[in-house]
Order: sequence, then structure tokens, then C-alpha cells
Amino acid sequence: MASKTSHSKEFLKGLWDENPVLRMLLGLCPTLAVTNSAINGFSMGLAVIFTLVMSSSIISIARNIIPKEVRIPTFIIVIATFVTIADKMLAAYVPDISKALGPFVPLIVVNCIILGRQEAFASKNPVGRSIIDALGMSVGFTITLTILGSIRELLGVGTIFAVQIMPSSFEPWMVMVLQPGAFLTLGLMIGISNWLNARRAK
Repeated sequence: MASKTSHSKEFLKGLWDENPVLRMLLGLCPTLAVTNSAINGFSMGLAVIFTLVMSSSIISIARNIIPKEVRIPTFIIVIATFVTIADKMLAAYVPDISKALGPFVPLIVVNCIILGRQEAFASKNPVGRSIIDALGMSVGFTITLTILGSIRELLGVGTIFAVQIMPSSFEPWMVMVLQPGAFLTLGLMIGISNWLNARRAK
């Protein structure tokens, strides 16, 4: 039972207490750049889930045979392999989304969330725990990007996942689908999360 509780906490920490975006402020470049719609944020999150889970699995399995002197280049090679797979799959099956995400899928290779979890966790823990950690962190990242994209799309276009939500009389806030809208919305989300954590601490 203790092990199960430990595993559940390992997963849940990435959803809130150590959320990569809201708490640790990692991966902000793709967070700000691709979340002008809910589907773009969600798609980027899926690519990160695939990359982080697969790379954490491989690195955890090989952690005892990777020389410390070349661990970072090794991590990057493993990550780049799965990023390439994710990028090609998006281009093959959802080319419009792949085009919208632009260079930010290939740049997952140097995303500090991915590389940081390999250095801080996967290279030091068994494969099962590493997968749970990777799932928690990447799902937390995906949820945050999807919420951020939904807010911006709703206020900027009137839709969520291209489904009309706002009435026809609604005047879209065009700033929300531009870069200032990304900074403003993310700042508000971080502020709200800090406020909630402060209340919970009391």
C-alpha cells in the first residue's frame, strides 16, 4: 500500500505541486508560442508526453551503463530520436497541426522539461518510477497548455477546439491570439495557482 501511495504521489506532483509550467516555469517558449488554440496546445502536449515517457524509459533502463562523462549527449540523442518520430507522425497524420506548431516540435529536443527529468529523475530511478514521473510531468504540462489554449481561443475567436461557444454578438479580443495575450493569460494562471497554493498552505 505504501508503494502505491508513493507512486500516486509521484504522478500527482506533476499535475500541481511541481507543475512544469505553473510552478517550475519550465518550457515557456512552446507554452507561449503554440497556445493560440486549444488543439495546438493539446497536440504539443501529446508530443511531449510521448517524448518524455519514451526517453525516460530508455534512459532509466540504460542508466547504469551510460558513462557520466557523456550522459548529457546521450540523453539528447535518445530524446532527439523520439522527437523525430513524433514530428514525422504529426506531419504524416495531422499536417495542418504540424504546420501550425512549426519548429516547436523539433525544439522539444532542448526543452528543459524533457532534459531536466532525464538528469534529475530517470537517470537515478528504476524504469517504473521513471515512467510514472514522466507521465505526471507531461500530463501536467499538457493540461496547462490545453487550458491556456482554450482560454485564448475562447476570448480571441469565440471557440474551443473549433466548436463555437460564444454567441454571434460576441466581439473577439484579437489580442488574445497574439503574443501579448499569451503572456497575459499565462501570468494570470500563474497568479491564480500561487494564490490557491497560499490558501492551501494556511
